[in-house]
Amino acid sequence: MENPKEPGKREPRPEWTVALKRFEEPNAGKAAWQIADTLGPYLGIVVLMYFTTRWDFPVWSTILLAIPAGAFLIRLFIFFHDCVHGSFLRSRRAIGILGNILGILTFTPFSEWRHSHGVHHSTAGNLDRRGVGDVWTMTVEEYAGSRRLRRFLYRFVRNPFVMFGLGPIATFFIVNRIPRAHSGSRQVINVLLTDLGIAAIVVAAAFTVGIKTYLLIQVPILYFAGVAGIWLFYVQHQFDPSYWVRTEKWGSMEAALQGSSYYKLPRILQWITGNIGLHHVHHLRPRIPNYNLQRCLHETPELRLTNPLTFKKSIGSVRLNIWDEKTDRLLSFRALSALLKQRARLA
Repeated sequence: MENPKEPGKREPRPEWTVALKRFEEPNAGKAAWQIADTLGPYLGIVVLMYFTTRWDFPVWSTILLAIPAGAFLIRLFIFFHDCVHGSFLRSRRAIGILGNILGILTFTPFSEWRHSHGVHHSTAGNLDRRGVGDVWTMTVEEYAGSRRLRRFLYRFVRNPFVMFGLGPIATFFIVNRIPRAHSGSRQVINVLLTDLGIAAIVVAAAFTVGIKTYLLIQVPILYFAGVAGIWLFYVQHQFDPSYWVRTEKWGSMEAALQGSSYYKLPRILQWITGNIGLHHVHHLRPRIPNYNLQRCLHETPELRLTNPLTFKKSIGSVRLNIWDEKTDRLLSFRALSALLKQRARLA
């Protein structure tokens, strides 16, 4: 940014951003079709997975089917995400009902996630307001001033095998099952009701298909979907160049257009991920439903960024681990080590 903003001052947004409001209009027909073209195939694959266990097919055949089922579950999560923003349908009651049903299917409590995700949208890219609904990101100075245990924990959490390997298990089977310390009574109740809904499905499965069959179907699906989901969430804000500033310089428009990725995926992957790769558009206008994001991008030249994040480029984001406020760049742990050694020699 060229000039620091005065604390508390918010500059008016350009006129073209105001015009984006027309894309926020929900469309019940599109929403219904999306539910049909996603939930139907998802349940169909689940049934097919059941029959592979019933007909004594090899275990790997059941697990292999969990990959496309996980892809459809990701898409269902995008609809859940739209419900969180109140954008998928016009009716608030319908959004609440659908959001909670999808929350049970995706093992994510609706009200709790709506709260934490709302915090994420209002704080993304703000170094002074990290910690809720985001990926743990330290600055070089914070890391340099931390004790060994905290440094170890940070490196452990940011390790790709931990984040994308153990992350889905920790997130969906453990973290999402427990109310957060900051949760209000409404969020706590919602977490417990979501857990109760999941438990009811588990009990029903135990008395019908059997608990072993249920786990052989549900766990791989949720795991594969979780790996992809965490990856998507990661690259949405962890890429180079990105945007992290202190509160006095922070702006929501800059956080959207500079700190949220335009992840340009192949068409089939864009469909599976419900256009969430157009994350800069989403952060600029969170109430635009997924089915309007591509049209918004197509009809708004200002949103067609010249440096989209391709899948090939996104792989390099895995090595970006820590923010350097002096250079405004994300650094790798290797670059961090070299920087700290250089400082030690000069000290």
